[in-house]
Amino acid sequence: MQTKQDMEAKARFAINALQGTPDAEYSVDLFVSHHLDELDAAYWSEHFGASKPDAATILAGLVVREFWDTEEDGVLNVCDLTLPGNVADAVLSVRFDDAGEVECVDMES
Repeated sequence: MQTKQDMEAKARFAINALQGTPDAEYSVDLFVSHHLDELDAAYWSEHFGASKPDAATILAGLVVREFWDTEEDGVLNVCDLTLPGNVADAVLSVRFDDAGEVECVDMES
């Protein structure tokens, strides 16, 4: 069984690897563009040091919202990451297979 730290590291790697690819259009890239459009410059400056940070900076600043299991068997298989400061309902939800490898990354609310 993998640790939460391992899950987070794999989730971040998967998110960063997807960014800017066709597979990220409705997940990672949509999460970034949606929040850039919705949140004001003061938020970005306070949490990211720039009034309009680039996607890589935003993704690096994501925080874990929660770990959970979809099977209700006590084995964590999902890591949800979101923006700091409780400003977003949306998360980047990273699901893991039984071997502990990333299965998919989705934007969910």
